[in-house]
Amino acid sequence: MVDANLAKGECTGTIKFTPPLYKQRYQFIKDLVNKYKPKKVADLGCADCSLLWMLKFCKCIEVLAGLDICENVMKEKMHRLSPLPGDYLQPSERTLTVTLYHGSVAQKDPCMLGFDLITCIELIEHLEATELEKFPEVVFGFMAPAMVVISTPNSEFNPLLPGVTLFRHPDHKFEWDQAQFQSWALDAAGCYDYTVEFTGLGAPPPGAEDVGFCTQISVFRRKYPNTGEPINLEKPTENSYRTIFKAVYPSLKDEKYLQNAVVSEVINTAQIITRRLLDSFNSVYKEHSNGLVEMKPDFQLPRYFMRHSKNPSLAEGEKLADDRNMETYVSGNAVYIPLIKIFSIPKVNKLCGTFENLSKLITGKVALSNDGSAVVISTEHEEKENE
Repeated sequence: MVDANLAKGECTGTIKFTPPLYKQRYQFIKDLVNKYKPKKVADLGCADCSLLWMLKFCKCIEVLAGLDICENVMKEKMHRLSPLPGDYLQPSERTLTVTLYHGSVAQKDPCMLGFDLITCIELIEHLEATELEKFPEVVFGFMAPAMVVISTPNSEFNPLLPGVTLFRHPDHKFEWDQAQFQSWALDAAGCYDYTVEFTGLGAPPPGAEDVGFCTQISVFRRKYPNTGEPINLEKPTENSYRTIFKAVYPSLKDEKYLQNAVVSEVINTAQIITRRLLDSFNSVYKEHSNGLVEMKPDFQLPRYFMRHSKNPSLAEGEKLADDRNMETYVSGNAVYIPLIKIFSIPKVNKLCGTFENLSKLITGKVALSNDGSAVVISTEHEEKENE
């Protein structure tokens, strides 16, 4: 959408894009990610890491990488890529590793192999002629991802941007018109067995449709993505890039975080069951003591609530659990919640997958009966509260 006023940082004069073009470019990439579900994504020329920050919330992505020649620009906001406290409190089911590299897109490094999607947003126009010459071989020949997205300014749009004389940014080494960009892209695609489609963002105002989009975009797809064979077998023996940041997010696929999540959920579930059980007992016990209700036949007080009768031994209590087909029961000052009952809770079941895994994860972390068949929750604290 083009408005009549200026968008900050986009151009000068009367043209405004809503949302601003940089946001539209990021959204374009996010839409592609949501459609094709790549697991490994790299952003070349990542600058302040804004696109990477947006993409880290895409659940399909497990590996994010950023590369830029300007280390200081990356460092300004790279902290936003670090896990937050909430990521540790509620680990995701997926794994996610975010890495930033300092280096040039004209150099090869094995850390960039195996990616599903590589983005180059407003990058190529910043490259020197020698770097641009090497770029197709590095990205399409060596990195050889399944998909590449390249965006660059369309010089035909520049006359519509008052204040723009030669290039839109002082660091731009060139700006191509539509024919130049498409010719370059088609040559690269043909040389490295890719297909390419062209689109853009920032439509021209009415009457100027021939100039095309303000930002022109090419989407490359590798013709043979499922062969499993790298396009270029050459592998550098030395690393060209330097790692300046790496964050590994907590994940339920890591047994340490999975165990913490399961233990927390089991204890929380057991405490809820215990509280409901004791609240129900206290309510019925008071009414029964006052002669206000008649006990229902299926509510067998001695069977469910044993703490006001003679305390049975631990062995007797555990035997009682078997006799009652694994129902929750009270023995002495403890409530026994059968593990199979807790495993039936959807969240616990989803976390553990199998009953055996549940037992393994909570053993030594949660109070269990001698035979490991039930979670044991003390009622002493609850009784003191009710005195």
